[in-house]
Amino acid sequence: MEQIIKIAVVGGTGKSGKYLVKELVKQGFHFKMLVRNAKSRPTSNLLSENLKIEIVNGDANNYEEIRSLIDGCQAVISTLGLGIPASEKTLFSQATTHIIRAMNECNIQRYVVVTGLNVDTLFDKKSPKTKFATNWMYENYPISTKNRQIEYEILSASNLDWTLVRLPLIEQTDARNPIKTSLEDCEGDKISASDLAHFLIGQLSDETFVRQSPFLWSL
Repeated sequence: MEQIIKIAVVGGTGKSGKYLVKELVKQGFHFKMLVRNAKSRPTSNLLSENLKIEIVNGDANNYEEIRSLIDGCQAVISTLGLGIPASEKTLFSQATTHIIRAMNECNIQRYVVVTGLNVDTLFDKKSPKTKFATNWMYENYPISTKNRQIEYEILSASNLDWTLVRLPLIEQTDARNPIKTSLEDCEGDKISASDLAHFLIGQLSDETFVRQSPFLWSL
């Protein structure tokens, strides 16, 4: 896989995104980061300690701003959520559509993105517990949950080297634990935000899950 020189980060100010940004800084990566508003900026200490971070003001719903973020990068990682205040419930398919278009225009192939365990694929053998969680999401958050499925279908139809990581509850912790993956079912109830950050960065140089949607959880 192509050596990664600079990464575009979408969703880096969110609950799990902050852990990703912190780990990218720790590992010495150069990256560009989309920030929706000034209040969501990383702390000034983080920026002053590492000048390898380039802030791009913008919104994932805006194609030109996504294009500006991705230009000059070799890969994209997205931990995008609905945010506070909440974005449109169709954000995920819209953002991924913009990202795919911009990546094609900029000749970038590697796209790593997170989603919920509710997304279904043809390879699934979901347990009753995982099916229950999937149904619960559809009952309580029907629009955004369906939109996550649409995002997967958009990715599947693209020509990118994508990986869609399906997650249970994300714990906001620096704790590191052994992790497990599966293309069929999510056997765990949670994933550490730090474990997730390390896994996402690892996918930049790992082809195991290219064009696949692994479940990921902490043991």
